[in-house]
Amino acid sequence: MAAPELNAVVAQRIEVAPGLMVLRVVPDGWELSEFAAGQFALLGLPGAAPRCALSDEEEKPRHPEALIKRAYSIASSSVAHQYVELFITLVRSGALTPRLFALNPGDRLWLSPKVSGLFTLESVPAGKHVVLISTGTGLAPYMSMLRTHLCPTDGRRYAVLHGARHSWDLGYRSELITLARVCEAFTYLPIVSRPEEEPVAWSGATGHVQALWDDGALAQAWGELPTPETTHVFLCGNPAMVDDLTTRLLAAGWTEHKKRSPGTLHVERYW
Repeated sequence: MAAPELNAVVAQRIEVAPGLMVLRVVPDGWELSEFAAGQFALLGLPGAAPRCALSDEEEKPRHPEALIKRAYSIASSSVAHQYVELFITLVRSGALTPRLFALNPGDRLWLSPKVSGLFTLESVPAGKHVVLISTGTGLAPYMSMLRTHLCPTDGRRYAVLHGARHSWDLGYRSELITLARVCEAFTYLPIVSRPEEEPVAWSGATGHVQALWDDGALAQAWGELPTPETTHVFLCGNPAMVDDLTTRLLAAGWTEHKKRSPGTLHVERYW
């Protein structure tokens, strides 16, 4: 069977930090389908594609012409259909990300025509507040949600609680700070877990992202305590964080959202 055609082109590549990048991909000769903010697309490259210098060595693929495909949440607005933007971290031993990190503007890759996923705001009733909690590149679907829905809002508040090891790993930080300054309905709370490694002293919150929920930082920023009656919570990122907060939020009265049983806790498990 012939491998699918490489049907898209890298339009832009931004190195956020070593092993962390924003990739903009443009379809070549076809149009992106409509999608909802928070959904994901598949990227693919053949096994014969080169790997970046920072990656681990790999055994020669048995079928070098076959595409290696992985799902990535879209970070760009669902209103803009000219490109998709992905926020990607390098997995040195991985099959696909070392090949993605070897790409430059103008290089070709495969992009799925179909976009999928249920991790969206579609099931959040109007007027309910939204808390978006993530680690690392788990921020990507939230960027799409904010870029699509934030201003003007329908009266709801939004908050992003984002954790990373270092300040330079807090992707989209400048954009989120700006959004928080210009939109009263939005709160941005970043946190780093390794402040001792910062070249310039970090004056923000330290620890894991769960600490932002535990210490009442969000309640202080909002002037009220988030509750299952007023607030929907989204979780995306490190599985340990997702599992920990899922357990605690369920115990506190949130209910996990399912396709056939709507709830107030929305969980994306993609690792």
